[in-house]
Amino acid sequence: QVQLVESGGGLVQAGGSLRLSCAFSGRTFSNYIMGWFRQAPGKEREFVAVVSRSGGSSYYADSVKGRFTISRDNAKNTAYLQMVSLKPEDTAVYYCAADYPMKDGWPITAFEYDYWGQGTQVTVSS
Repeated sequence: QVQLVESGGGLVQAGGSLRLSCAFSGRTFSNYIMGWFRQAPGKEREFVAVVSRSGGSSYYADSVKGRFTISRDNAKNTAYLQMVSLKPEDTAVYYCAADYPMKDGWPITAFEYDYWGQGTQVTVSS
């Protein structure tokens, strides 16, 4: 059974930076596409970023493009989300997710993912 454990969340001022980590265990990490989602209070879970199995390509939501960078280290079974120039509207619980790909194209909806972490809170103060 796959387990995902996020870490690195916290409270930061607007304009600050955080790096989230997602530790993967239970299966072969490099077989899974890794994504990050977020959910703010009263809102639906939304796609943030996704990285390919090799780490060689990625895709971002328009709202974070140019500010967030997704990456992975297959030797460490860990995915990352580097966030800079944070804004108050980035405040949310951030979740990592793993997708065993069964089709072409980027998985950008929550139902496409097979496994989820418990989430880590990111709060950006103005």
